[in-house]
Amino acid sequence: MWRGREFINKRIFNFKWFGECHDPSLTSQSWRGGVSHRGGGGEALTHPFSMPEPSLPGPGRLRPFSREVLEEKSGIQHPSLPSLPQRGWVPDEAFIHSAIFIQFSAGRGWPPFPCSCPFHLRALCPLLRGGPGAQRPGLEEKQGSWSLPMEVFQALQRLHMTIFSQSVSPCGKFLAAGNNYGQIAIFSLSAALSSEAKEESKKPMVTFHAHDGPVYSMVSTDRHLLSAGDGEVKAWLWAEILKKGCKELWRRQPPYRTSLEVPEINALLLVPKENLLILAGGDCQLHAMDLETGTFMWALRGHTDYIHCLALRERSPEVLSGGEDGAVRLWDLRTAKEVQTVEVYKHEECSRPHNGRWIGCLATDSDWMVCGGGPALTLWHLRSSTPTTVFPMRAPQKHVTFYQDLILSAGQGRCVNQWQLSGELKAQVPGSSPGLLSLSLNQQPAAPECKVLTAAGNSCRVDVFTNLGYRAFSLSF
Repeated sequence: MWRGREFINKRIFNFKWFGECHDPSLTSQSWRGGVSHRGGGGEALTHPFSMPEPSLPGPGRLRPFSREVLEEKSGIQHPSLPSLPQRGWVPDEAFIHSAIFIQFSAGRGWPPFPCSCPFHLRALCPLLRGGPGAQRPGLEEKQGSWSLPMEVFQALQRLHMTIFSQSVSPCGKFLAAGNNYGQIAIFSLSAALSSEAKEESKKPMVTFHAHDGPVYSMVSTDRHLLSAGDGEVKAWLWAEILKKGCKELWRRQPPYRTSLEVPEINALLLVPKENLLILAGGDCQLHAMDLETGTFMWALRGHTDYIHCLALRERSPEVLSGGEDGAVRLWDLRTAKEVQTVEVYKHEECSRPHNGRWIGCLATDSDWMVCGGGPALTLWHLRSSTPTTVFPMRAPQKHVTFYQDLILSAGQGRCVNQWQLSGELKAQVPGSSPGLLSLSLNQQPAAPECKVLTAAGNSCRVDVFTNLGYRAFSLSF
């Protein structure tokens, strides 16, 4: 269901435009429509609105936006950008994501759109012209449809890109990154880290369309790259990907309660000893799939709202899950039953009611667990179910991991935070993204020269840290 905090979460990229203009004329002063939003459990809500025409700036809907800012945020200088107005008006982020990028969020690119429904055209007019009546070159009408130059399309796509997931190849020399447009890009870490690296080395060696919606989660086995989107998980052979042969090997869909339910899969977790893949997301359940046969063995039920994150206790066959209901639940894989529940928000030292109760990140190390989200980032002793350290971080955290004697976390804000177990903030290292959603530590023994930390989130860039002290460079879609 809709929640106010979701404007910083991934579902802002999952709007569906279904309204139509009452007056298809480009000169109409106002028009009405609606936005459909599918929540974690498959619910749909309608948000009607009435907006002024985009070329006529209206309060709360449009903001000044310069060509220089577009170039800076997109990370590139396209040949077409100098032809755009030095300063124009474009819709705010919610307006753009509910309107212009409906085709992006569906993963279908930007086909020509008919004049009879000029919603997208209206939103783009301010960008392609200096003001009302001052038409700019670039938007062309062909056989009753309007189309954009590819350079403008790519700039806008990069400007509003979010990278949700990352995964390192088994050899440790390549990094896969999945974005909100359903694309997976493969970067060569070895080439980018080389002393002879050029700017081209920091671009994807191959990019392919993997899902119709965002790529929320990815993991790698010894041979496969597994990716998850809306309602399904797909497998790709790393050997074929590196040969630029990006044909899916198989796809699986968990047994949902109804055929109409297509919840997103927020988290994937490998259990190597059991040869299992655990999936969790919008249907509030954990599904276990046998990787050898591809069959779903059982589902774990206990969460009352959708699940954000998973973690594995390697010394015992237990999986931890955290979700929107504010609980961290421990599951014994031998009995397929819940064995412990930690309701984080009920502990006064952790609770932050103004942020909500949701758990957005989770990591374990033996008998220790660190989790955060709405409640404060907190280190817990699992056997006693007691919080031992509350980290003084006001912003909600979206990813956390143990690393040697440190805890690394990231979320709202540009920085990767490094914490001592005692709660002391050792360092904050800034990156290029305004918000971070995933961290990936490449610790593959086969490629010690590629041992790096990568961080990605609300931009088209993946920041690379060769040590924890500074950002060395950024890879870019």
